[in-house]
Amino acid sequence: MTQATALDAAHAAMTEAPEDDAARLRFYDRLADSELFLLLAREPEGAAIEPETFDLGDASFVLVFDREQRLSDFTARISPYAALSGRAIAGMLAGKGIGLAVNPEVAPSSILIPPEAVDWLAATLAQGPAQAEARPTEILPPRGLPESLLTALDAKLATAGGLASMAYLAGVTYEDGGKGHLLGVIDALPGAETALAGAVNEALTFSGIEAGALDVAFFAASDPLSAALARHGLRFDLPKPARPEVRPAPGSDPAKPPILR
Repeated sequence: MTQATALDAAHAAMTEAPEDDAARLRFYDRLADSELFLLLAREPEGAAIEPETFDLGDASFVLVFDREQRLSDFTARISPYAALSGRAIAGMLAGKGIGLAVNPEVAPSSILIPPEAVDWLAATLAQGPAQAEARPTEILPPRGLPESLLTALDAKLATAGGLASMAYLAGVTYEDGGKGHLLGVIDALPGAETALAGAVNEALTFSGIEAGALDVAFFAASDPLSAALARHGLRFDLPKPARPEVRPAPGSDPAKPPILR
C-alpha cells in the first residue's frame, strides 16, 4: 500500500466537514494541482490518447490515480496510462458528460466526481484575473487577511518555482484613493506574468475569498516600490529550479582517464 498523499489529506478534511465549503474548495484545488495517472484504453499514438471509460449507471467516468502504484493495484496488470495534471484532465473532459473516478477502491481518497462537477472545475480554472492599470502610492503592512488565503498563496507560489525570485503581500493605497491588498511579484521571468497571476487568482478562488480582494503586480528588484514592499510586506520565497547534474564526458578530464573494462 502506498503512503498517504496530499490528495488523501484534502479528501479526509472534506469528508470530516461535509458542510465546510472551504474544505471542499481545498480538495478541488489539490485535485487540480496533482499529477494524475489516467487509465487509457490503448497505448497512445503520438500525442493522441484515448481514456478508458466506464459506464456507472447515470454517467460515464474515466479512472485517475494520484500514484502509479495505485493504478497498478487497481488493474492488477500492465496498463497504458497518461500522466497529466488534474487541471488538464478537467479541461479535456469539460462539456463531454464524463466524470472522474479518483483512486477507485485503492485509497482513502476514493471518490466519484460527477460530470457537472468536472465542468465546474474546468470553468473555474479557466477564469483569468481581470487586468487594471493603477500605480500604488503607499505600501502598508497587510492586515485582516484570513489564514486560509495565506496558506493557499504559499502553496500556489511553491508550484511556481523559477518563475520569479519572490513576492511580497502588503496593504496598498492607489492614486485614486482606493485601498486594498497587493501581491508584488519581484523579477518575474518574461512571459511568466500570466501564469503567476492565474495562480494567485486560483488561490483566491479556492480559499473562498471574494474575487478582487487581492491585486497582483510585477516589479523589478530595482523599482523603489520593491524596497517599500520588502519593508512592509509579508515575504514569499519562490523555490529555485533544481540544477541538472552535469557530468563530464568520460576521458574529457586529462587527470581522470576513463576506466576500461
